[in-house]
Amino acid sequence: MAQASANVNVMIKAARKAARSLLRDFGEVENLQVSSKGPGDFVSRADTRAEQLIREELTEARPNYGWVGEESAEVKGADPTRRWIVDPLDGTTNFLHGMPHWSISIALEHKREIVAAVVYDPAKDEMFVAEKGAGAYVNDRRLRVSGRKDMLEMIFATGIPFGARTDLPPALREIAAVASVSAGVRRMGSAALDLAYVAAGRVDGFWERGLNVWDLAAGVLLVREAGGLTGPLAEGGDPLAGGGVVAGNANVFEPLTKLLRAA
Repeated sequence: MAQASANVNVMIKAARKAARSLLRDFGEVENLQVSSKGPGDFVSRADTRAEQLIREELTEARPNYGWVGEESAEVKGADPTRRWIVDPLDGTTNFLHGMPHWSISIALEHKREIVAAVVYDPAKDEMFVAEKGAGAYVNDRRLRVSGRKDMLEMIFATGIPFGARTDLPPALREIAAVASVSAGVRRMGSAALDLAYVAAGRVDGFWERGLNVWDLAAGVLLVREAGGLTGPLAEGGDPLAGGGVVAGNANVFEPLTKLLRAA
């Protein structure tokens, strides 16, 4: 970004610090001690350590802000209007299998609106950054969503429920609906990066149900600041409150939402 704000610089610094720790652990992935957090949902020492590092960095810089992170209880800040929303390792399952596609996601919320976002992919050294009203960037290069108009030329990203989750049948219906009218559907394993890829025009749209606020908060701002649209999967829903999310370029957002709701 031409001139990142003080808050964004703090977020970038925290992401890089956590990334150094995660990359060391990623190199040792075979020896990682892993505890299971439920079917197919793993958490590792790496995950909790990364969150701790991010939290220390952000709290030192902004002691009054609130905090919500995937691996710890929510903390109310002395300033009730601002909070950090953090996923220290989005794509844990990829990480634990040695697949170099996972990310660190940090968002800043002010008065219930996301105003700054960082999604960092340490394995590829790609730093996606957005600020409300200031555009979205990857490593200082301006991001724009794709300009494709024809769905048959587009590719889409989504998540597929795993383990014993009951939402697999509707997810498979949605995938079938989208696959039949597009150039393909990808399941890459990190929702934060899926949204960053929509912002970068690498995929034309993304949808997923059952995500948490820390999976989405940063990515949603990246898409909007890159000229894309985001909204709820179910009519009247709120993506940041655990509802499903749809994101895409301006040409495909409406038809994609309609198609998914019909499925």
